[in-house]
Amino acid sequence: MQRESELYAPLKAFFEARGLTVKGEIGAADLVAMGGDEPVIVEMKLKFSLALYHQGIERLKVTPQVYLAVMRPEGRAARRMIKENTAMSRRLGLGLMVVRARDLFVEVLAEPGPYAPRISKVKRKRIEAEFARRQGDPNAGGATRHGIVTGYRQDALRCAAYLAEYGAAKGAAVAKDTGVPVATRLMASNHYGWFERVEIGVYRLSEAGKKGLADWDGALPEEGDPADHSADRPTRGTE
Repeated sequence: MQRESELYAPLKAFFEARGLTVKGEIGAADLVAMGGDEPVIVEMKLKFSLALYHQGIERLKVTPQVYLAVMRPEGRAARRMIKENTAMSRRLGLGLMVVRARDLFVEVLAEPGPYAPRISKVKRKRIEAEFARRQGDPNAGGATRHGIVTGYRQDALRCAAYLAEYGAAKGAAVAKDTGVPVATRLMASNHYGWFERVEIGVYRLSEAGKKGLADWDGALPEEGDPADHSADRPTRGTE
């Protein structure tokens, strides 16, 4: 399909099958269907756009029965696109319909009406945990030159800085002196390639770790900063 008007025929047939009378281009609306308790308005676009949502919201001033209709997306990103736009439509109280290009099949993904999303306790706890773990505010104004500074990366940087200063050390000593309780597991998993195991439970900084410390300089609060909750770091090495 190359034109929005090609969506009209399958959408008209869909609502007529529901017993409604359908007419196109009524006022500012692309499609209006009458015969139920409320008028039904459909705004059509070949693909999702902010303008389509603006039109849908404006039609809610006329009737609560407003649908957005687009060609069903195809390709690798289609599933995510459909999921995200279905969620947005529900949030706005809009219905959402897609028309399949190969056979003009009409699918309703969301019906118009009020929607109260459920709070995800798992996602909320994840946000709260990351907020508590993050030291200072290293991402103020956006990501750093190398990306987002997470609490996990800050923990890795604390471990790397300790090894850079004191040399190879037991994971337990690194955990105690840096205030990173998961230091041993973090260095063992070696997600960033910053650590090398010398022997069981003992780690040293790799060349990649030295570069990481340089790249992410400034991602940790300065010593004495109120946001720096780590303890003073005495030399413990591998003792």
